[in-house]
Amino acid sequence: MERNKNIKVVFQILEGGWRHPPVRAATSRCPHQPEIFKMRKFEMHPNINVRRVTNTIIYRKLKIILAAVCLGCVILSCSRKQKHTGKVFRYNQPEGIASLDPAFAKNQSIMWAVHQLYNTLVEVDDQLQIKPSLCRYWHISDDRLTYTFILRDDVFFHNDPAFPQGKGRKMVAADVVYSLNRITDKRVASPGAWIFNNRIAPEQCFLAVNDTTFQLRLRQPFNPILGILSMQYCSIVPHEAVEKYGNNFRRHPVGTGPFRFTLWEEGQTLLFSRNNNYFEKDSLGKRLPYLDGVKVAFLDNKATEFLEFRQGKLDFVNDIDASFKDEVLTKKGELRKDWEGKIILNKHSFLNTEYFGILMDTLNPLVKNSPLRLKAIRKAINYGFDRRKMVMYLRNSLGTPAENGFIPAGLPAYNDSVAYGYHYDVVKARQLLNSAGYPDGKGLPQISLLTIPVYAELGSFVARQLEDIGIEVQVEVVQKSLLLEQTAKSQALFFRGSWMADYPDAENYLSVFYGKNPAPPNYTRYHNPPYDKLYESALVERNDSLRMKMYQTLDRMIIEDAPIIPLWYDMVIRLVHPNVKNFTTNSLNLLELRRVSLQ
Repeated sequence: MERNKNIKVVFQILEGGWRHPPVRAATSRCPHQPEIFKMRKFEMHPNINVRRVTNTIIYRKLKIILAAVCLGCVILSCSRKQKHTGKVFRYNQPEGIASLDPAFAKNQSIMWAVHQLYNTLVEVDDQLQIKPSLCRYWHISDDRLTYTFILRDDVFFHNDPAFPQGKGRKMVAADVVYSLNRITDKRVASPGAWIFNNRIAPEQCFLAVNDTTFQLRLRQPFNPILGILSMQYCSIVPHEAVEKYGNNFRRHPVGTGPFRFTLWEEGQTLLFSRNNNYFEKDSLGKRLPYLDGVKVAFLDNKATEFLEFRQGKLDFVNDIDASFKDEVLTKKGELRKDWEGKIILNKHSFLNTEYFGILMDTLNPLVKNSPLRLKAIRKAINYGFDRRKMVMYLRNSLGTPAENGFIPAGLPAYNDSVAYGYHYDVVKARQLLNSAGYPDGKGLPQISLLTIPVYAELGSFVARQLEDIGIEVQVEVVQKSLLLEQTAKSQALFFRGSWMADYPDAENYLSVFYGKNPAPPNYTRYHNPPYDKLYESALVERNDSLRMKMYQTLDRMIIEDAPIIPLWYDMVIRLVHPNVKNFTTNSLNLLELRRVSLQ
């Protein structure tokens, strides 16, 4: 009986998963789809071996079925040892996943997957406090230059052919040294190398004192260093697996996390299975995780994703697409009555600030000839549109109007009782235009705003409101990759941007305007010597309360100079089925599945 139950689970994994590509006129986006399915008509082509194509399709399907069977065997073996729910958590990743190597965890899609497979020395809890993960505790030297971590001695890497007899070995301090050195290794070319720039000691920055003691040495005191160590970049990896798989480590990950890698058919399905040797336990002494596996789909259409969610083929949906948000939510951001009881809406403050950025480099020809070089014009734009109405009608109240600076709601340095931000004030906006020499906008050249397709409606809303006070804005929609390239090369004068926290410290936001930083993160090329001096002082300030005040002063300086137009402070939005239990949200929007169960 138990065996039949678990075999049933295997087929549930495949339900709604792999599908044979249909013969149709439209070209599929799947990069592996044979040319025979890209033809307008299903007809013989002289350069196609039909048998070979068919065999390839069958082979891929068999790979996924065999992987599912393997995952089922894992579930079966688990059930013989202790009783589990026999459930697999399913979610969709519309952006795709470029790598499962934590050294390349540069975006949310990679971070979510990596978080299931790996652990870091420390982690951030739901209250944005740093707590131990792979370490038991840590000490900080009096000069705050040396951090000593005492590691757990019960952590093992996943079983994998990279190890003798395929059995994962114990994690030791040398693995921490190896993993952090790997981030800074130019041959690896990790996009996370910047996290240690000018922060770690020039020599012996990472040291394994013994198997359970690791030391980190800094160049100078840097308070947010623990937050940096919680980033997915700093996940601990075994050198054996990296050496065995080489460049293919990106698709054959080996970590210490709650789930272990099973199969990845890129663009179609990603499967993880429960790590039976995971070190964490719940308050009752039961070993985590509760789930038996995780299945990731790659539907690139949000409407299709929502349909799969409604049909019960996905367990949750992250964020709500504009195409169906009014169907699900009221303008106040609550579930409509016909959805109550059917799905659960989870909302949580998200450390992400959406904004329009303005290039500030006065030596750049784009800036020399632009009215945006004038502070009065930049401030007039900030006063010239209604953030509250924008968030309510375009976002269904999902977010907080950014009227209090660049530091978002959710961080201790955020202070909504101190009004130094911008609010909707048409009179003040017109006064500023007049003081800049453009009464009612007369003679003011048209300003181009670069944005991406998903924010086109937002740009149009702001442009219409600014037109009422005499500021003409032309919204230009470009692809995200082009916008990132142009902002990095200082080729975008006025652009849409966002800054999501890498770690829970306001310093991460303030570094965006530090004059010695390149782009990224300083996309506006803002440079203000008094700002830079105070920023450097805040980094070494011991008193937490005083440092928070310094952060707020820095935030006020940014708002006064107006190199940005803050739009809103974001919010984590998740639609979840009622049978999903212990599914928590957090301000970093990490996907936390260790304690999730399905009923």
